[in-house]
Amino acid sequence: MSIPETPLGTLDKNLPSPLYYQLQCAVRNAIDVGHWQAGEQLPNESQLAENFGVSKITVRQALRELADLGYVRREQGRGTFVSKPKLEQGPRELTGFTEEMRRRRMTATSRVLEQREAPADTRVASALELRAGEPVFVLKRLRMADGEALGIQTAHVPAGLASGLVNENFEHASLYEVLQTRYGLQAARARESHFAALAEPAAADLLGIASGSPVLAAERVTFLPAGKPLEYVESVMRGDRYSIVLDLVGNRTPQARREGATR
Repeated sequence: MSIPETPLGTLDKNLPSPLYYQLQCAVRNAIDVGHWQAGEQLPNESQLAENFGVSKITVRQALRELADLGYVRREQGRGTFVSKPKLEQGPRELTGFTEEMRRRRMTATSRVLEQREAPADTRVASALELRAGEPVFVLKRLRMADGEALGIQTAHVPAGLASGLVNENFEHASLYEVLQTRYGLQAARARESHFAALAEPAAADLLGIASGSPVLAAERVTFLPAGKPLEYVESVMRGDRYSIVLDLVGNRTPQARREGATR
């Protein structure tokens, strides 16, 4: 198994950056340029240490940070493997999971874990601007792309907006598509918040990850054109397969802000 050199040729002990960081960059570069493909096993710690002239402790620290960043996964007793690229999630059009995967040329499938009508608890009622106890349609699904479990999503829709949803087959159908084509309900905008969490045992088992693994949790309220809430969704997505990417812009100068205000 060949070891690529860093962009500098070799690790340089005279540089201010630590050796573990230089090694981390070398491995990341090799993955980015395709030297190692997703699922491929990396050389073991001894091989990396020998080829780069560093200690196993240095190698171990570099691999640990690469695992934290999602570039590799470490399997006890087996070794270190290149992780699949993360699905970037950032500013985008308001779409459901099915359409999002379709645009990535991936096949979205779902396993329905729960499908029923239930009284809205205080939290759900507040998000949907309902009274506590009003009926909502609850749809909890394991979301998969190309057969791989990526997340768990639980959607809540006011039952009064779309009666009969409980009888739909959501193993293959998109909730957004059903709401639009059969009920004439068009999602116009959404407010979404993200936060880091640790996978609880039940969710971890469904996602095929270790309990306590980092996950990306989210809450989203989707609104109709008139501003009435259409849906409240709670999501738990695998931290090793999802990342959030934001495009940030610098502050405009005071003069530019004044000019923009007068246009």
